[in-house]
Amino acid sequence: MKPIDVAIVGAGAAGVAAGRHLAASGLDVLLIEATDRIGGRAHTAFHDGLHFDLGCGWLHSADRNGWASLAPQLGFHLDRTTPPWGVQFRDLGFPAADQRAARAAFARFEQRLREAPPGSDRASDLLDASDRWTPYLEALSTYINGTELEQLSIRDYLAYADAETGVNWRVTEGYGSLVAAAAQDVPVALSTAITGIDASGHTLRLTSVRGEIVAARVIVTVPTDVLASGAIRLPPRASDHIDAAGALPLGLADKIIFKLSDCEGFEPDTQLLGNPSLKRTASYHLRPFGRPLIEGFVGGEAAREFEADGDAFAAFARDELAGLFGSGIRSRLEPIAQTRWGRQPFARGSYSHALPGHAEARAILASDVDGRLFFAGEACSTQDFSTAHGALQTGFDAARAVLNSLKT
Repeated sequence: MKPIDVAIVGAGAAGVAAGRHLAASGLDVLLIEATDRIGGRAHTAFHDGLHFDLGCGWLHSADRNGWASLAPQLGFHLDRTTPPWGVQFRDLGFPAADQRAARAAFARFEQRLREAPPGSDRASDLLDASDRWTPYLEALSTYINGTELEQLSIRDYLAYADAETGVNWRVTEGYGSLVAAAAQDVPVALSTAITGIDASGHTLRLTSVRGEIVAARVIVTVPTDVLASGAIRLPPRASDHIDAAGALPLGLADKIIFKLSDCEGFEPDTQLLGNPSLKRTASYHLRPFGRPLIEGFVGGEAAREFEADGDAFAAFARDELAGLFGSGIRSRLEPIAQTRWGRQPFARGSYSHALPGHAEARAILASDVDGRLFFAGEACSTQDFSTAHGALQTGFDAARAVLNSLKT
């Protein structure tokens, strides 16, 4: 069997980026995906003439985001509408004075993270239990990081915060659609789960559900929870990478999409926090792009709880929205989509965070093994993790490293 030049395991943002770069360089490349679609945790879904992103939806740090540069080249349109985050629609359940106080509490907390980080590197150690906004801070962490502050490395969090530019745009046609379109010139094998990589010979041999694939180089881009689980048997020399993946678990953030039967009283692209006094609450984007939709968002322990009960998220969101808009809103809400990223066997979560004391694991995960086995994905980025543009950049980096290795 003649080996291909490069096999790329995982057709998410990182795999697509690596595949584009290597294919354009003239190499024989195969993008191998375990599921039946391209995009990974970027996924634009469609329902009754409407589309919406079930995975990543915002181009964070858009002024330096590689996807923002690529979108126009592929015929996609960027929407630069300012995100409504932090401004409560009509101050419902969250008076303006309380909004200011909550934002001030977040600023004080982040200042403590910067000025007085504890030796534990654990963000929750700097919470003030007497502060009325501590549940609000915990809720924000589940949205931003997908996990509670107890599981969050301060050094890792600040690396992202210091690099983030605050510019956030969207793709009108969907972020997931953009990522999928970027793979149009790359050979792809879908529904082909890789279960092992053997590096004992001159070439690398990949075991898949469809047979063996032989390659000179391999780039692995699957999520950290998949790597840490042992779902793919890696060579013994990759044991440090498996340990690093375990220190970079995926947090969980899930969405529920409601279709509105009547948009009266809902202004486009506005935002609501369900209950700012509780950690267990959801955030709601009202009428994204002016569409007749409400996008609910919940993270951390609450998301895991809702994944265990198929109807719990919809019931919870209806209750929160009815508490803000009145019981009449219930009959206007039709749930049309819901994510359960933690229960997707080839994802097992949403985006990575470093456990306290393990921020250095990202650099370890991003290193190569013997110049033949390479790694990419959002978890490999030391400052843009948890984002599709972080994944994109690590895919490009891995592709360049592969090209350099082939020259030696």
